Amino acid sequence: MAPSNLDHQDLLDFLNDLVKTFVRAHRLGRVFFAPVLMRLPSRPSGREPDLLFVSAEHADRPRATYIDGPADLIVEIVSPESAARDRYEKVLEYEAAGIPEYWLVDALRQGADFYQLGADGRYHAAPIEDGVYRSAVLPGFSLRVEWLWRRPLPALADVVDQIGL
Repeated sequence: MAPSNLDHQDLLDFLNDLVKTFVRAHRLGRVFFAPVLMRLPSRPSGREPDLLFVSAEHADRPRATYIDGPADLIVEIVSPESAARDRYEKVLEYEAAGIPEYWLVDALRQGADFYQLGADGRYHAAPIEDGVYRSAVLPGFSLRVEWLWRRPLPALADVVDQIGL
């Protein structure tokens, strides 16, 4: 796997700050960022998502060195070498594992796709309304998608009131 570039790291840091701040403020669970291994029944060797959230309801899943079972939310930041894997393999894998929400952030094409698991067990594209994505897994959390493309990225203090805090 190619090393992450600095834009990838900045974007991951920004999303980690946003999600972690929201999760901690509402005591919803725990947020982890790569490299943390998540083992799934269909892939015991595991995956290392860029960012993952494990709800308080699933507090038994984090172990000392890995997450034993599916997270509740996965975020992958697409890189040129990971695009096919993130958009096809992982979508099917995470869907089959029952991961309720999956975000794909592609800084190169300035696009973000948000998937939510439906009652049919399949991922469906979640709506972005007025440029804002509202999470189903993190009730009250909203993300203004254009923040992801700003350079420099917004300061947490400048957006914290807009994410539902």
